[in-house]
Amino acid sequence: MLNIVLFGAPGAGKGTQAKFITEKYNLGHISTGDILRAELKAESPLGLQAKSIMEAGGLVGDDIIVQLLEKHISQNASKFSGFLFDGFPRNLVQCYILEGMLSKLKTSLSALISLDVEQDELMRRLLERAKIEGRKDDTPEVIQNRFKEYENKTLPVIKFYKELNKAISIKGTGSIEDITKLVVAEIDKLKK
Repeated sequence: MLNIVLFGAPGAGKGTQAKFITEKYNLGHISTGDILRAELKAESPLGLQAKSIMEAGGLVGDDIIVQLLEKHISQNASKFSGFLFDGFPRNLVQCYILEGMLSKLKTSLSALISLDVEQDELMRRLLERAKIEGRKDDTPEVIQNRFKEYENKTLPVIKFYKELNKAISIKGTGSIEDITKLVVAEIDKLKK
């Protein structure tokens, strides 16, 4: 199986790139953000638990994320050639959780691909997205809090995968097509 973590700060373009990658390689798209928003919309018990945390710009707890991911992976494992994880893992504990989930499926992570974008560009993108999509979680104050959370809790994830020789950094600025070409080139190397 081809299993990839698509990584980057809020606004780095993970969701945009995920659409291309999942189609090209027949990967199941696992976006914790999308899964959580669907749970919020459905007003499920997990969605209601996550609501206040997300609105404040915090990261939803591992217990909620793991329940959602295990359900999604087990329901879809036979449909795809692997999975693209978008927004997970976000901390070291989740790295170990992901390794364990993939081990249960008798597979492993192929690579973590990090989309690297400067913070001022991320802020610009997120504020633009807020206008277009009407996202209440994309205000300047909440975005700054999300950046702090990212730096404090998720940057160690890159270090974890660098130590396993599975981390790949890609410049996440430029046209969507140019970034996609860079990502595809790296994934094609993994398939050889």
